[in-house]
Amino acid sequence: MNLKGITWDHSRGFTSIVAASQRYHELNPQIDITWSKRSLQAFADEPINELAKRFDLLIIDHPWAGFAARTGTILPLDKYLEEAFLQEQAINSVGKSHESYAYNGHQWALAIDAATPVAASRPDLCEKLDIDLPRNWEELLELAKKGYVAIPGIPQDTLMSFYMLCSTLGEDVCTSKNFVVSDPIGIQALNLLRQLGQYIDKTCFSMNPIQVYEAMTQTDQYLYSPFAYGYSNYSRRGYARKVLHFHDMLAINGQALITTLGGTGLAISSESKYKEEAAQFVEFAGSSVIQKGVFFDNGGQPGHRTGWEDPYTNSMSLDFFKNTLPALDRAFLRPRYSGHMFFQDNAGAPIRDFMMNGGDPNQIMDSLNDLFKQSIHQN
Repeated sequence: MNLKGITWDHSRGFTSIVAASQRYHELNPQIDITWSKRSLQAFADEPINELAKRFDLLIIDHPWAGFAARTGTILPLDKYLEEAFLQEQAINSVGKSHESYAYNGHQWALAIDAATPVAASRPDLCEKLDIDLPRNWEELLELAKKGYVAIPGIPQDTLMSFYMLCSTLGEDVCTSKNFVVSDPIGIQALNLLRQLGQYIDKTCFSMNPIQVYEAMTQTDQYLYSPFAYGYSNYSRRGYARKVLHFHDMLAINGQALITTLGGTGLAISSESKYKEEAAQFVEFAGSSVIQKGVFFDNGGQPGHRTGWEDPYTNSMSLDFFKNTLPALDRAFLRPRYSGHMFFQDNAGAPIRDFMMNGGDPNQIMDSLNDLFKQSIHQN
């Protein structure tokens, strides 16, 4: 029996699940699991209903939960996994990771990977240049003026930064059906992004988090990133040219940044011919032993809390997990209604343009509200 899976193209997303699948095959020789991979952008954008036609197992982003609930593209795991197991997963969730795949009374995926934007630094460069890490937005701007700061500036990540600032300023996005966020909060968030954007190298506006970390480790141009989705790989010796240290977030008005939850979930296609067998593998891959063992050892970033609190995983990653867990625990859970992927796909571009070039923040808010209303009607 051969199950086919689709994941995303990075060691965190690919070698980890391949290794878990190989170990599962060794324990269950009758089952082979073959994985394909797609780009990080395709992971965020490509509709899961098309993937579900070709694959038994899917690594997905949690904003797809509402779409899954409406279309039945993937299976409700609560109908295939024991309630006690799902309760154990909920208890050991990293922040709202487990909850992020629950929608309309069902669990649509298992959070096998947890992430949120966190801060990263090059400790060797900070020491060489005698530079302290910024503690607040004002200190971040001063460091950015020196050209040392890198951010992921593609539209998707710029939108997540907008969500982050709105939450930190006291208002989560998309809680009303009439507007994305109130104009005072939205405009303040936009202006903060513009403040920073004018001091950011233009090349960063073509970078995703992986590209930021590659630039930070493969060159000596940048020594600090204030918010990019964390990748523990870059804090492990032998993975990149230089290692990064990862940190909790700087503060605005005394409030540590509330970043926008990411991570990935393992789901089962409703068209799979091997639903029960796939469910058994999902349970295996999400178990504590595998998450903090073979999954982590092969580049994975556990979704199970024991993997974040484990002395071994922290010793191998310069305390990546211990240092950033507070950011995960307070992270904002993105909207997951069925039409939100339309908004997510289109709302980042005007924010990115404003961050780079300035303009009228009131017009940006009008554009965002128009896109939001369109997305609601797709629900």
